[in-house]
Amino acid sequence: MIHATLKQLSQQLADKQVSAVELATEYLQRIDALNPQLNAFITVDRDKTLLEAAAADARRAAGLAGLLTGAPIAHKDIFCQQGWKTSCGSKMLDNFISPYDAHVIEQCQAAGLVTLGRANMDEFAMGSSNENSYYGAVKNPWDLAAIPGGSSGGSAAAVAARLAPVATATDTGGSIRQPASHCGVTGIKPTYGVVSRFGMVAYASSLDQGGVMAQTAEDCALMLNVIAGFDERDSTSLERAKEDYSRDLAQPLAGLRVGLPREYFADGLAADVGRIIDNAVSELKKLGAEVVDISLPNTQLSIPAYYVIAPAEASANLSRFDGVRYGHRASEYKDLVDMYEKSRAEGFGSEVKRRIMVGTYVLSHGYYDAYYIKAQKIRRLIADDFKAAFAGCDVILGPVAPTAAFNLGEKSGDPVQMYLSDIYTLSVNLAGLPAMSVPAGFSDNGRPVGLQIIGNYFSEAKMLNVAHQFQQVTDWHSKAPAL
Repeated sequence: MIHATLKQLSQQLADKQVSAVELATEYLQRIDALNPQLNAFITVDRDKTLLEAAAADARRAAGLAGLLTGAPIAHKDIFCQQGWKTSCGSKMLDNFISPYDAHVIEQCQAAGLVTLGRANMDEFAMGSSNENSYYGAVKNPWDLAAIPGGSSGGSAAAVAARLAPVATATDTGGSIRQPASHCGVTGIKPTYGVVSRFGMVAYASSLDQGGVMAQTAEDCALMLNVIAGFDERDSTSLERAKEDYSRDLAQPLAGLRVGLPREYFADGLAADVGRIIDNAVSELKKLGAEVVDISLPNTQLSIPAYYVIAPAEASANLSRFDGVRYGHRASEYKDLVDMYEKSRAEGFGSEVKRRIMVGTYVLSHGYYDAYYIKAQKIRRLIADDFKAAFAGCDVILGPVAPTAAFNLGEKSGDPVQMYLSDIYTLSVNLAGLPAMSVPAGFSDNGRPVGLQIIGNYFSEAKMLNVAHQFQQVTDWHSKAPAL
C-alpha cells in the first residue's frame, strides 16, 4: 500500500479496499519506524491525523467525498496550519502554534486530504541541502550520508521513503526541483502567482511559490488541481479561471519542440548527470519530440542577481521576528533594543543571519542603486532570454543541478559553493516561470538525478504532459530506496 501512487490510493479509497483511518495508520507506523533516522518530519501528531482520517471516512460514508478525500499528505513546515506548530525549521518559531490556515492548507482540507505531519526544511527556506534546520539535517533515503536537497528536503525525503504519497513544498530558487531531483521524486513549481502565498511564511516575496512533490506527474497534476487558484488575500495571486492540470496527460508528444540551452551543458556539469539528461532527451525523441538548440546567455548572472534580490527581500520580511508579539524572546535583556538584539541573535541560525546581513547591506544608502537596482535589471534580461527561447520551442529541458546529491557537511563550510549548486534553477524563479523535476536515472555513485522541464508562463499542463509521457516509457519514478 505504501508504494501506491496518490491516484491508486484514491481509487482504493473509492472502492472501499481501505479506509482513510487504516491508510493513515499505515503511514504513521512507517513514520514512527523510519523518521528517527531520516528526520524528515519536525512534528507528527497521531491523534490529530486520525481525527482527520475519521472525518474523511465519514464524508465518504455520507457520499460527500471528492477524488482525494482520505488520502494522506505531508505539509512543509512553512505553511501555517491551525493548531499545528509552524516552525519554518527555526528556533525563532519553535513555540509558534498557528492560529489560522494558509490558503494551500485550506484547499487541501476542503479536498479531504489527511495531514500526516509537518515536514522538515532549511530554516526559513534558506538553503540547498536541508542542513540549516534548527531540528537537524534531513537524510537522503537513498544514501544516509547524502543531503536530500533543500529547502524542501523533508518533503522530498518523506515522499521518496514512502512516508507520505504526496507533500506540499515551496520553491524560491529551486527548493522543490532540487530536492525532488536528489531524492528521486517528481516535483513541480507552478508559474508565480498560480498558488496563493497567503499563510506561507515569506522568505523572498517576489520569488516564493508553493508547489507539490509526489511519485508521478499524474499525482502532481491532481494536487495542482487542489492547491491552485485565485485568493484575494494574496495581492500577487493571479485571477485566472480554474483549469484541469491533468487534461493533457495522455496527449502524444509528436511535434513537440524541446529546447536544450547550451549554457546548461557547459563546464561544471558532471559527466554522469549529463549522460542521464542525454538519455532522457533520447527517450523523448523516440516519442516524437524535436530537439532545438537554444541559448540563455544570462544564465551565469542568475546567481549574483538572486543572491542580491532574495536576501534583500528576506531582510525586510524577517524584520517582523523581533520577540515582541510571537516567536522566540530572549529570557534576559536590559531594555527594548537589547531584547530585539538578543532575541534575533538567539532565534536565527547562521545562514539566516548571513542573508539578512547581505540583504540589509544591499538595501542601505549608497548601495541600493549599485546592487539592488542592477540585480533587478539583470532579472529583466533573464526573463527576456526565456521569452526569446520560447519563440522557438515549447519546453526547455536540462539538468536540475550540476551533480547528484553531495555528502552531508561537504559544502556547509563554503556558502559560495553551496550557492553554485542552484545555477540551473534560479533563473526560473527570477523570471516567474513554471518548472519541474522528473526522476531520470542514477549517478555513478547510485544517487538519483532529475530531468528539469521548464515551461512558458501558465504551461503547467504541457509540462505535466511531457513528464507523464516520459514516465510511461521509463520506470525511474517507481523506484524506491531499500529502507
